[in-house]
Amino acid sequence: VTLSPNPFDGADSFEQRLNLRDGYVSIKAKKGTQNVTVDVWVDALRPVVHVECTAKEPVKCTATYETWRTQDRPVSMRERHQCFSYSSYPKEVTTYKDTIAFEGDTVGWHHRNRSDALLIDFCIKQQGLSDVADQMWNPQKNRTFGGMMKGDGFVSDGKTSGNYVDTEFTGWKLTSASASQEHSLQVYLHHGQTETLEEWETQLANIVADAEANATTARAKTTQWWHDFWDRGWVIISPEAHDPKSPKWQVGRNYQLFRYMLGCNATGEFPSKFNGSLFTPDPRFVRGLRATPDFRNWGGGSFTAQNQRLVYWPMLKSGDFDLMPNQFEYYRRPLKNAELRSQVYWGHDGCSFTEQLENFGLPFAGGWGFEESPERQRTSDDEFGTQMNLYVRRHFVNQLEFALMIMDYHHFSGKDISMYVPFIESSLRFFNEHYRFRHKKSSGKELDENGKLVIHPSTSAETYRDQKNPTDVVAALKSVLARVIELPDSLIPAARKAEWAAMLETAPDYPLMEANERTVIAPGIGTLKQSNAEVPELYPVFPYDLFGIGKPNLQLALDTWHFGPSNDNHQIESWSQVGIFAARLGLTEEAAKFLIAKMENAPNRFPAFWGPGRDYTPDFNHGGSGMIALQEMIMQTTGDVIQLLPTWPKDWDVDFKLHAPKNTIVEGSYRDGKLMNLKVTPESRLSDVVFY
Repeated sequence: VTLSPNPFDGADSFEQRLNLRDGYVSIKAKKGTQNVTVDVWVDALRPVVHVECTAKEPVKCTATYETWRTQDRPVSMRERHQCFSYSSYPKEVTTYKDTIAFEGDTVGWHHRNRSDALLIDFCIKQQGLSDVADQMWNPQKNRTFGGMMKGDGFVSDGKTSGNYVDTEFTGWKLTSASASQEHSLQVYLHHGQTETLEEWETQLANIVADAEANATTARAKTTQWWHDFWDRGWVIISPEAHDPKSPKWQVGRNYQLFRYMLGCNATGEFPSKFNGSLFTPDPRFVRGLRATPDFRNWGGGSFTAQNQRLVYWPMLKSGDFDLMPNQFEYYRRPLKNAELRSQVYWGHDGCSFTEQLENFGLPFAGGWGFEESPERQRTSDDEFGTQMNLYVRRHFVNQLEFALMIMDYHHFSGKDISMYVPFIESSLRFFNEHYRFRHKKSSGKELDENGKLVIHPSTSAETYRDQKNPTDVVAALKSVLARVIELPDSLIPAARKAEWAAMLETAPDYPLMEANERTVIAPGIGTLKQSNAEVPELYPVFPYDLFGIGKPNLQLALDTWHFGPSNDNHQIESWSQVGIFAARLGLTEEAAKFLIAKMENAPNRFPAFWGPGRDYTPDFNHGGSGMIALQEMIMQTTGDVIQLLPTWPKDWDVDFKLHAPKNTIVEGSYRDGKLMNLKVTPESRLSDVVFY
């Protein structure tokens, strides 16, 4: 968007501000007698972006839709991470062009998936699932995305071209017919699956008509949406000592900024992705890579569960329940696809969601392995149904973690989860049937001599491969099974609960080991050669909530923190949970140290654009794990008990409003070592509060 005459060129003053409370960006300039304000806001209830310009003296306004997708473009091998399934694929990969055109005094564009070039079809054939292809849910077929730009009093003004960093673009211009003190521009966006392009265009037209019919109230309702968002929860550190140079003040401010970034995808069909969600910058500024702005590491429709989970756990205590279902839907919609995998490969029931998934529920193609690639070629030793990628080939545990998250969502909010119960039970059924199947295949018996499941071959997170009874899996089974049994009979009838209670009896014990003359939890049974940087022996602390303050065997968990085999992985980047572990173990000094290291200002212009770390910029699982750690330092819950300030530094002042199970809200202030203004809603839950 450009103005003429341009007050931003040689301006006497300039300000660009994110107005968090009202959810919009304002850009201001003053030059001589001219004052200009440009507001950019997105309708919270509709997929519409608004740009509104107000000037003291009349100006003309030009808006240009710039795109580099004007022709089919081969994706070089160094750029393949942007379409992660095709990483290391030795044959040609193409980004197909968009369709862009003037339509009267508007600019319209769209991209419709080619039916002969769908990734899901590639993966189905690659992974030996062609016989069940017609039973699979397909989110890619007939999917179209795009939009339309128009402005009040704007007319078509031809095309232009230029260069954005390393990318040539073509621009379609709309210019105001006359100079004015006010200009209003709208960008309408739409994506969907329709049998024809014409149906999609009709849907877009309906979005435009609906937005125009509600034009007079849309901004007020959007502002109210953001007010409601901020009013339902907060954490403000040093509220009476505004000091942008203070690391602990930065932590509190950046908590708000990152929560805002999460809120921006409140109504998305797909979840906020760990590698930047809606906010990825040009690759030159992240990795120094010369590529189009389409690039991001771990790009495309693939999600990595180890990272994704940390984006969504903090929404429970912030009370952002409306943001969570798009992550749950990521598993519910392709459930049939993941169950078909188990049936085809091993002949048993239960869903097999692997660690790195495409959005249709199958492993990403690069992890499966390519017949054509010397680097990623499957061999005769690769068992049918497993991936070639050694990090994730037998990594199934995180489907259980998301099952636990769904149950916590119900426990905190009281919202209906009946539509997700099939996923929860199918996730458990896979582990029961798969590892009985495996142990019988190797020993002739389904269970070991003690009547326990044998989880082997498996992996302990991505860090320890070829483990038996890995601790993260054992903890997941114990936690999820216990919680399923506690669900209301209206969700799971007593007869099925009996099945899960019987399975709980077969859950193996935690593997233990000796270290520094202490007994500690081991990551698993097997060779402990590290391949990544998780601390899986502490996953019983988080996310599975089996060890910690107020729970049995706290000393075992503390000794594991200090002396366990992964304690050299106490770093803070990306998915690291060490700050969460420290908070849940009551280690106040360590928790504060890790929190500051994780949540202080990022090395980028926007303070919450952490990264690239092990992912990309902004790193959403870095921010999410930091939010969790901060929340856990203020409030932890065990059953009905609410533990306040269990690992909070005495010299940190804070105001907080957090959510607890049973639709409970806990609000208070902490000053000079004293808890003040405590308010618990409903009041009946006040008796469940324990103050440390």
